[in-house]
This record gives sequence, structure tokens and C-alpha cells, in this order.
Amino acid sequence: MPNFAVEHVNRVRSVVQSRNGPGRPGSANRITQSWIRCLDEYRLDPGTCAEPEVVPVAELQERQERLADVQAVAKVEMANLYQQLAGSGYAIMLTDREGVLLNYFGDPAFTHAASKTGLMPGAVWSERAQGTNGMGTCLFERRPVTVHQDEHYLSRNTGLSCAAAPIFDHEGELVGVLDASGESRLAQQHTLALVSMSVQMIENRVFLHQFRHDFILRFHNRPEFVGTLSEGAIALSVTGKVLAATRCALFQLGFNDRTEIVGRDITELFNITFSGLIDSTVRKAFHPVPIFEIRNGARFFGVMYQPLSTSGPRHASAIGLLPGIGAKEEFSIQPDSPLDKLQFGDPVMAANVEKAKRVLERNVAIMLLGETGTGKEMFARAIHASGSRASWPFIAINCASIPESLIESELFGYRSGAFTGASKEGQRGKLLQANSGTLFLDEIGDMPVALQARLLRVLEEREVVPLGSETPVKLDIRLISATHCDLQKKIELGAFREDLYYRLQGVTLTLPPLRERVDRAALIRHLATEESDEGSPVELDTRLLSLLEQQRWPGNVRQLRHLLRSMIALRDTDCLTVRDLPPEYRDSTAEAVPSTCAGMEAVAMTGSSLNTLESAERRALLQELQRHEWNLSGVARELGISRNTLYRKLQRLNIKPPEKSLVH
Repeated sequence: MPNFAVEHVNRVRSVVQSRNGPGRPGSANRITQSWIRCLDEYRLDPGTCAEPEVVPVAELQERQERLADVQAVAKVEMANLYQQLAGSGYAIMLTDREGVLLNYFGDPAFTHAASKTGLMPGAVWSERAQGTNGMGTCLFERRPVTVHQDEHYLSRNTGLSCAAAPIFDHEGELVGVLDASGESRLAQQHTLALVSMSVQMIENRVFLHQFRHDFILRFHNRPEFVGTLSEGAIALSVTGKVLAATRCALFQLGFNDRTEIVGRDITELFNITFSGLIDSTVRKAFHPVPIFEIRNGARFFGVMYQPLSTSGPRHASAIGLLPGIGAKEEFSIQPDSPLDKLQFGDPVMAANVEKAKRVLERNVAIMLLGETGTGKEMFARAIHASGSRASWPFIAINCASIPESLIESELFGYRSGAFTGASKEGQRGKLLQANSGTLFLDEIGDMPVALQARLLRVLEEREVVPLGSETPVKLDIRLISATHCDLQKKIELGAFREDLYYRLQGVTLTLPPLRERVDRAALIRHLATEESDEGSPVELDTRLLSLLEQQRWPGNVRQLRHLLRSMIALRDTDCLTVRDLPPEYRDSTAEAVPSTCAGMEAVAMTGSSLNTLESAERRALLQELQRHEWNLSGVARELGISRNTLYRKLQRLNIKPPEKSLVH
């Protein structure tokens, strides 16, 4: 036995006999108690050279099948965690409740330690078999632990550093452990935090999948955190009774045990009825709605997800129903899906909805075109909420709002130290955050050309390599992109890759501007109801409705929604009339052209049909025309638009050139 092993064995026996800690502040009692169990209860020799215990292949397969639903989700998170720690000499492992190693992701730099200690599928890593170690001690203590090098009981394991966290099911039963082990000499608290986050994600996703045939309320006290790993989730029956809740849900609501919440009606938890919560979620297009907790009045934001299917077994195996593993074939679109709630009789919108539903469960990219404010992100969210990926993340990124220097790291993520100023923990990019769910790339036309090449490669190979890493991670996402730009023109100018365009253009849906929709009246009423307070819908009189229909709405649905929201907030009664309309929307007086435009009497036409934004645009354009002496070519070059676009602007804004002007 080597000298270091003899020294370790003597130290273990001495510590156990004296009942003193091994000298590591904060961990002495925990490690000491484990050593005591190993020596006194399990009768383990800390210097044993016996071969590690490994279960037969048939038994291993049986154990893996028993945890099939957990494994299907855990494999994705293990790959993500492995990617974050790649190159650091770590292996990521999943065990069952008895410490049998089911799955293993190993770093090539770690093969030496793995061969010495028996880190392989089928190996038993309970305390009784391997002494004090991350997986076994975590199983015993049922809480996250770190076991660093000589804190291990067996001398052959003292080269390892382990960080492990327990995985629980919705009934609070321990089902397994996720562990990261390596030969690092550094403290393991950072690694333990990453492992714990991965476990939380695994528990949440397993919960959402197991209760996919029930109603699920997902909530958080901050709306932007709904859909993230820190959200709470509650499964509800068709009568609004609580079936189960995640650990995060219990924590946020202040409950210590699931028995305190299971079986209670939703009205005993929040100040809203079951049907009211469903209606509010649908009316808000699956954006989080405010709800208040009954006991303390705390405010939360929640989204109620409806059952994915009313047919099929209640608790079918997860293997065949996860995105990318057969779910698409078994999923059935509901007749009253979130997509159906986006159209109110307009034939163009109805055709868009029908096309989207046809490709909902197929591996076809979707591109949404339309003016700003026509509801492209809302349409993308409806696609996501209507399909089998609804319980998985919906990640939206606006390519125009992120600085070009940051968009690459935002999309692809990065490892610790990948570049100056990078977070020391690294960052999972939007692509990995959307894994198994939907990634929505808004304003795709503004993505830098250099980055387009990387995105194309990801879409073709279905894997992503974060900045600073050499290890690819498999990717399974639905991709939806959107733009208001003319991508064909950008391709001609060399500002957009043609091959990426055809990869994104699986199905192209053009959302009509509000002024062209024939269902404007129904849409206006619907938005007014959505913006009304719960239980007190606001009505619109016929004259107001007619006036709203006649507006040009350059800001489209977004402008309409904001107007209605303001009117409803400032109303005196629950029936809105023309008097509630801001002056700029009902002013019928002629618009005078500014005096700076002398000699332009011919262009001083009425602006009564224009709203505030259009009027401001008209005045600015008139000044630009005067400055260029009505040289339309010069104005178009100055504005960076084509002459045809400028002509359309002149027509839309009621601008006609003076009779004696020289129009080029």
C-alpha cells in the first residue's frame, strides 16, 4: 500500500476513534459522521483494494427502464452541464436511489481517475459499497453535498472531488442523484451550484411531462421568471383541485410539505377561480397574469397551461413523448388552441393559422413577416403553446436590440474565461436555454453576417459549440424567425446569406397590417376585453368602434392595444365613447403646413385622417422635400429608401408636389 494510502487509513481510524472532524471547517461533522458509519456500521476497510461492485448488465437495463422518464430529461441537462465543465477534468453521472450508476458523461482528461475508482455504468456508489463519496453520502443525507479529495473514506478515491445533489419526484421521494466528479484541487462550491441548478431543471421538466394531461399553473413573483428553472408549478385536475406541486412551488407559497397543498382547491391558494385563471391566460395570449396568494396577499404572475391531449394513457412513458423522441406523432392539436384564438374572421389570418397548425408537429422552420406591431411574437408564442413543446421553454431574442459584440455570446453561450469580461460561471446561450422548446429570433434581418454562418451550421448539424469550448451539445429546438425587412433585397446587397434564408424559410406566413384586416371590429372588441379588469369587461359604443376601425394604425395591433389600455385606465364608466378617445384620434380640423414650407400651398392638404405618428412623419417628410427642392431621388438617397418606397409614403401621407416643382 503506498505511503499516502497508509497515512489516509491511519487518519480515518484516528478521527473515528477520537470523534473529531477531519479539520475542514463547515464539513467536519458531516464527513466525520459518514466515516463513523463506514467503519462502525458498514465495516469497510478504508484501505481496501477490492474491485468495485458492478451490477449485471440485465439488472442495469432494468434499473434504467425504471427511471426512463427521469433519464430522458436528465440526459439533456447532463449534456448541458458537461458542456459547462468540459475541459476541467469532470465526469457527469446519474445514479438511482440505491447508488447504481445509470449514465455517465466523461471528460477525456478524467479517464485515468475513472478507471481507478470504477466510475462506469452499473457501478454501485452507495456509502455501504464505496464509503464516503459524493453520490453515496448525498443519497444518505438527502441534500446537496461536496466531498473533496481526502474527505473520501476509501484511500483509492482520495484523488476525486465530488459535487452531488439529490433528485426528488413530485411526491417527495428520492429517485436518484446527479453528480459531477473530477480530479480538481479547487473547492467544489461553484460546481455544486451548477449541479443543483441542473437538478432543479430536471425535476421541473419531469413534473411538467408527467402531468402533461392535466392543467398546470406555472408561476413566479416576477413575470420574466415564469418558464425558467426558478418557477413554481402546480398540477390541477379539471375541477381545479391540486394534484401535485414542485418543490419551488411549495417554497414560494410557504409550505413545508406537499400534504399541505394537495387536494386543495385553487381558490384556497389564490384570489382567482379555476375558470377565471384559464380565461385570463387565454386572453393575455399566454403571457403571465397577476394573481394574489390568499394567506399573505403576495403577488405572483402565472400562466395556466391546458392539457396537451385528452386521449392516451394518463402516465405514459416519457421516452416516447419528449420533443425529439417521438412526441410529434402522438400529439393531437386541440380544436380551440391558442393559434385559433388569434383570428376573428380575417381570411388571411385564418389561412396563416391553418398553415401553422399543419406544420406544428413537423421539423419545419417558420418565418413570420409583417410590419412592426402586427403581432409576430404573439403568433410565435401561440405556435409554441399549441404544440407538444408547450411545457418546454419559449426563448425570444431580438437580434436588433442586442449589440453586435454581444449577440454571439447571447445565442451560443460561453465557457468560463472565454473572453475578457466573461462571467466566471460561464453562460448557457439562448440556443441551449431553448433546448427541447422553441427559439424565436425576432428581427432576424438585423443579425450580423458573420454570425449568420454560425447559425446556419447549428441548424444544419443540430448541435451547438459555446464560445471557448470544443465540445458540441446536441440541440432539439423548433425555430421561428421574424422580420419586417425585405430579406430578398438584403440578399442582393450581401447583407443576408441566401443559404440561411432558404433554411429559415420552411413556411413563410405574412401577418396582415391592422388596416387591411377585415375582422378589425371583432379584434378591437377582443383586445378591449383582454385589457379590461377581471370580471368587469368594458364595452365600446358603435360610434367609437366605427372611428377606431377607420384609423390607419401605423403601429398596428401594438398601437391599438396601448390606446385601449390607456382609455380603459382613464375611463369614467364601463362604456367607452368617442369622448374617451384622445384628441389626435378624433380631431377633424385641417392640418396646417408649417410656415417654413412657404410656396407649398399645393401640399397643405387635410391631415384629419392621420394619427399623431403619421402627422409627425408627414411634417418631417415635407421639410426634407423642401430642403431637397422636391428632388425625390435625393430625398430617397438621404432616407436610405427606394424611390418606389418614397412614392408610397407620399401617397399614404396625402402629400402631393407643387405643380411647378421639378420632380426628379
